[in-house]
Amino acid sequence: MRVAEAMTRDVRIANPDESIIEAAKMMADCDCGVLPVGENDRLVGMITDRDIVVRALAQGKPGDTRIRDVMSSDVKYCLEEDDVDDVARNMSDLQIRRLPVLDKNKRLTGIVSLGDIATTDQSQSAAQALHGISEQSTQHSGSGHKLH
Repeated sequence: MRVAEAMTRDVRIANPDESIIEAAKMMADCDCGVLPVGENDRLVGMITDRDIVVRALAQGKPGDTRIRDVMSSDVKYCLEEDDVDDVARNMSDLQIRRLPVLDKNKRLTGIVSLGDIATTDQSQSAAQALHGISEQSTQHSGSGHKLH
């Protein structure tokens, strides 16, 4: 099964110049813990609720801190055409629970999460990925190398 068949397409995109309070409000509105950050029609980062807490609030930064100051800019991603099993294995190896999904032109088209994969007939892949994420080190990996 391809990622395009499992991913969530309705994704809110934050602007890197918005404040972390605006990001938190968007997360509350869409009941999510992560937002892709886009600028000039390109994915430039990801911000999570954990980024806001650990990289901003715990460091004493104010609510008007710009998203670009706390987001992960070295974004891991997958492509719509990628195989769900392969992506789930990569998510396990990289210890991440969700990935932005790009089309062949590197434009954001959605997000795929372990929950998305779990609701498909590939649920064993999601279970194995979650096991790998939970079993490996507990170090936060909000940024790092790309899958492609």
